[in-house]
Amino acid sequence: MAFDELKKKQSVMWGTGPYERLPQHYEPLLDHLADAISVQPGERVLDVATGTGALASRLARRGAKVTGIDLAPALIDTAKRLADEEDLTIEYEVGDAENLPYPDGSFDVVVSNVGAIFAPDHEAVARELARVTRSGGRLGMGNWSPDGGVVDMFKVMAKYMPPPPAGAGSAFAWGARNYAEKMLGDAFDLRFEEGDAPQTGTSGEEVWELFSTVYGPTRTLAAALDDERREQLHSDFAGFFEGYRTPEGIHQPRGYLIVLGTRR
Repeated sequence: MAFDELKKKQSVMWGTGPYERLPQHYEPLLDHLADAISVQPGERVLDVATGTGALASRLARRGAKVTGIDLAPALIDTAKRLADEEDLTIEYEVGDAENLPYPDGSFDVVVSNVGAIFAPDHEAVARELARVTRSGGRLGMGNWSPDGGVVDMFKVMAKYMPPPPAGAGSAFAWGARNYAEKMLGDAFDLRFEEGDAPQTGTSGEEVWELFSTVYGPTRTLAAALDDERREQLHSDFAGFFEGYRTPEGIHQPRGYLIVLGTRR
């Protein structure tokens, strides 16, 4: 099943904003996955759909030999710049999670944090994650839950978006244990951990400004709408997050699933 046109759009969409500002808003997930995968100095690590390298950088600081790959050239450019600024040695390149450009069994550890889940062909992603992990190697994925959190934010945006192509998998399916088992259980012995990376802010308006500026899907959607529809989206989005107001400000729980596997 080919989704070439969709992936061309994704490769531009994800790089439209300064995405490097967003990972600080899901640090509990990044830190959880980095700790859970427990990389050792010298291990060969592949970070699939690395974005601007927030996870890759964490693992490189622990002494791993890290390669990061992403579909969006602009994100890879930013990841390289950030690695240079921190004097980290990370190999970054543009590439597709559904067709990774590496030989079988190339890596001791393969990870992806809320990245590969957005590739449309889930079976192809699962095959590739397994293929490039050596026998006895480890897999770590951080996936948003399908039950509330980020998926509910996407439901707000979905009213303004065209339907996805037929056959494209939902990114949030990966956050269900039974789905992860279905996709990966033949190749990996799996275990799971869960957590929460809440979205916070002083107001729904502040969260809108963050996502409409930084987050590719929201920024691209807003730019594609006429003035009236954009303002409707703005109002709905900010109002959605106002529904999570507490005395300390906005606090929306965002559950996630950590998928940990050992390659058979």
